[in-house]
Amino acid sequence: MIHRTVTFRSPRVIAAGALLTLSLAALATLCVVMRIPMADTLVYRAEGAAVANGTDLYGFTVTEWNLPATYPPFAAILFVPTAWLPITLLKILFVVGNAALLALLVHLSLRLARIRARPWLPLAATAFGIWLEPVFQTVLFGQINLALACLVLWDMTRPEGAVGKGFALGIAAGIKLTPGIFIVYLLITGRIRAAVTALASFTGTVLLGALVLPGASVDFWTRRMFETGRVGKAWIVDNQSLQGLVARVLRMEEPGLLWAVPTALVAVAGLWLAYRAHRQGSEAWGFLATAVTALLVSPISWSHHWVWCVPLLAVLVAERRLRLAAFVAVLFTARTQWILPHEGDLDLRYPWWQQPLSAPYPLFGLALLAWVAWRTGRPAAPVPGQRGTPVARGAEGSAPRPAGRATASGPTGRSQ
Repeated sequence: MIHRTVTFRSPRVIAAGALLTLSLAALATLCVVMRIPMADTLVYRAEGAAVANGTDLYGFTVTEWNLPATYPPFAAILFVPTAWLPITLLKILFVVGNAALLALLVHLSLRLARIRARPWLPLAATAFGIWLEPVFQTVLFGQINLALACLVLWDMTRPEGAVGKGFALGIAAGIKLTPGIFIVYLLITGRIRAAVTALASFTGTVLLGALVLPGASVDFWTRRMFETGRVGKAWIVDNQSLQGLVARVLRMEEPGLLWAVPTALVAVAGLWLAYRAHRQGSEAWGFLATAVTALLVSPISWSHHWVWCVPLLAVLVAERRLRLAAFVAVLFTARTQWILPHEGDLDLRYPWWQQPLSAPYPLFGLALLAWVAWRTGRPAAPVPGQRGTPVARGAEGSAPRPAGRATASGPTGRSQ
């Protein structure tokens, strides 16, 4: 019997490595030429400085866009080291770090999809993934979306019963509240031990924040966390949540119950679909349904929060739904929301035919949940996450596209 050995000097690996090198070089060139402001990185730095200097954590704004701190006190404590570094060095570290985190997210996504990856596949996927709009915008703003996604996905893909499963999820929720929906997912799917561990670690982050920053903790948990307008304007095209979609369609800055009621229904339906997918043995789709539900129901989901498109693409490829994967890759690189005029309050004046272009992600998220409802309503079929499921060995990607609105004008009206 002949055993084929794939080495890191094989033609495919060399080609994929060259492609990744070229992609990273193009990214670095864009960062230098465009002098990207990385506004959120500057907010994180200011938060760390506020903790180190004992100043008001939620009383400042920074950058020309007057961005405030919006995360819990625990996150600010973690940001303290950023205050010790020169801004230029900090930006470089964030770019390099996000590139490394994307590679890790690709690896974890392949694990979620149960793809037995050959060495060239993660290299090529990382090279293409840089140009997915949510990933690129994460680099552009110097965001921590990829770090949070890696924490959640690493924890959720660990074996059931693994020691400490849920701990990293709780930490992620302590940094930014939205990952907390995965704790609900663990509870409704009967994984009580992991859910309790996640709740315990989340509680630990709250207690640590209260110990180090008692005043800021009281301020955040009693007032700031309820000020959704503090994060940014819900109606601007940057916001790819249901609230942003409804606000633009109705041309209302504050849609109120017209947004809250359908959002509550989507939250219940999305978690039910996640539960049903899990019960049918598809942990991958249960996880993805939960992630998409979180993005839809959050008051603010900036386009760069949709980095969950990376594991979605991996699962679609694993199921050999290559046409759908190609569509998703195009959708998340087309940047249609940035093509539309969006200066001032033009976001509230789109004609009907521009509305789908202004809200590609929430419309896709709703369609994806409907598709999950359809597939979980059929007789059970082998899916990633079940034993004996065939896995794909190919790769799907997307072509690089130039930067959009935020690269030129900055994060107008939005924060973190």
